[in-house]
Amino acid sequence: MSPKTPVIGMVAGEASGDLLGSHLIAALKQVRPDLHFVGIGGPKMKAAGMEILFPMEKLAVRGYVEVLRHYREIIGIRRQLRDHFFVHKPDAFIGIDAPDFNLDLELALKSRGIPAIHYVSPSIWAWRGERIHKIKRAVSHMLALFPHEPKIYQQADIPVTYVGHPLADMLPEVPNRAAMRETMRIPLDVPVFALLPGSRQSEVKQLARLLIDTAKQIWQQVPAARFLVPLVSRETRAIFEQIRYEADAEALPFTLLFGHAQDAMIAADGVIVASGTATLECALLKRPMVITYRMPALSWKLMKRKSYQPYYGLPNILCERFVVPELIQEDATPENLAQALLNLVNDKPAVERLESTFLALHRSLKQNTAEKAAAAILPFLPDA
Repeated sequence: MSPKTPVIGMVAGEASGDLLGSHLIAALKQVRPDLHFVGIGGPKMKAAGMEILFPMEKLAVRGYVEVLRHYREIIGIRRQLRDHFFVHKPDAFIGIDAPDFNLDLELALKSRGIPAIHYVSPSIWAWRGERIHKIKRAVSHMLALFPHEPKIYQQADIPVTYVGHPLADMLPEVPNRAAMRETMRIPLDVPVFALLPGSRQSEVKQLARLLIDTAKQIWQQVPAARFLVPLVSRETRAIFEQIRYEADAEALPFTLLFGHAQDAMIAADGVIVASGTATLECALLKRPMVITYRMPALSWKLMKRKSYQPYYGLPNILCERFVVPELIQEDATPENLAQALLNLVNDKPAVERLESTFLALHRSLKQNTAEKAAAAILPFLPDA
């Protein structure tokens, strides 16, 4: 790296941010091959050419109680990273999501004259709206993924650009379900249900037994049913298999997949999915779904108290109505989940309406996100 090489600091806190970051790095390098990227990222950002100072996994913690357990370590990493950027001053900093980590870092860097761009608006329209004041102090420019977000920042006089959602660029508008069934060697007339317990180990621990017991309920009513369970790592697979054994569910027709969540959703007649980015993937793949989530009781109590909206899943939030059922916390029982999914899947007109709604959503989010984000960032950088 030559003394004049422009440097961009970056932080991504989890797998979805790693994907966003890798696409953004590629789009920026398309225009400015001289750029150097450094900070916290995952394997995709590293493969795109980023210098990793700390592993992303250290930040991938969810829920108040869980964050408290790792608080000291996370704060220590942020302090070290801040000090690194104070000494080795980047030309700009991009915080990708992870607002609880990134906003404080952005505040410190912006106060030292480093432009701070935040990529992915925090969900201030759903809960903790008071964060808008901190965002105004911390952020030089906001990159918003959803079309309802820019007006919130414009009203607060915060520079903002709507860039769309990268998943809408990546996923086909009309997925080929027949071809996916053929690839997976599953006949088209076999009822298939995908069960997605989340990507974090804590999520799989919370949801695995619930989904296994739900599969039992569905199997009793649909004996020909098969179940696809995508799991992101050996660790989450081991957790699921242990809970499956404890649940005495060895006879259930599960197919456990390493990754391939999108394939499972395309192949499925219906999906039960943990609330998170996967719900948006499912909507963009035009599949009927029931959204669920469970977290430790204290985390749930604290989060619910700060929530503004009646819905938690992204498809419902973006459509501003309940287009798919949500069964969260105490409402998430095997009986409720099984009945809600079967009711939806068996209602063909409802499925067709859902597909039409999701196609319109897909088109509104399809914006060539990485290129738009790169174009918004380039003015902060020194000329080549």
